[in-house]
Amino acid sequence: MNSDPASDIPFESSPEGAADPTAAIDQGFARIAELEAQLEEAKKERLLALAEVENAGRRADKRIADNSKYAVSNICKALLQVADNLGRALLAAPPEVRNSSDALKNLAMGVELTEKELLTVLESNGVRRVNALNQPFDANFHNAIQEVENVAVPSGTVTQVYQDGYVIHDRLLRPAMVVVSKGGPKRAAPAPDDKSDLNAGVNTTA
Repeated sequence: MNSDPASDIPFESSPEGAADPTAAIDQGFARIAELEAQLEEAKKERLLALAEVENAGRRADKRIADNSKYAVSNICKALLQVADNLGRALLAAPPEVRNSSDALKNLAMGVELTEKELLTVLESNGVRRVNALNQPFDANFHNAIQEVENVAVPSGTVTQVYQDGYVIHDRLLRPAMVVVSKGGPKRAAPAPDDKSDLNAGVNTTA
């Protein structure tokens, strides 16, 4: 009886040091997990970069808008001095004096019209007068040049305005030069939710 030749071939185990299929699979999964983590980190970095670009764009847009909005600040501030001089010219010619001369009356009328037109131009550029008289002193809008004793009004009340103040949009263009009272009763603090005086110190017209 002949034996099967294949049965005569001895069985050989895997040579020592050959790759373990299970270990190779584990390493593959570990590599996949590592790559997925790197991909997720890359996605986060991309989102952060996009957000930074968007924020930078918004900041740039705001700077451009502000530059455009307040570009006329210096010229408007200079024009306020012209308006002041026109006002002083009118004070030098009160109504009773103007009525004594037709020429002076017509001149005063021309100065009034010029002053009005100038203030209209300023208003069209966002310039508004600070309403200071009889208002509580506010260092954001007023510059106190003197304190006077006055017990008839609460302490810290503006009792006289030497020079009008102005804002341009939401920025101070020129503080009002004012006289402030002292020695009077203490001013009552406004209620926390009371917004009635929020813009009391700013006139909506130039």
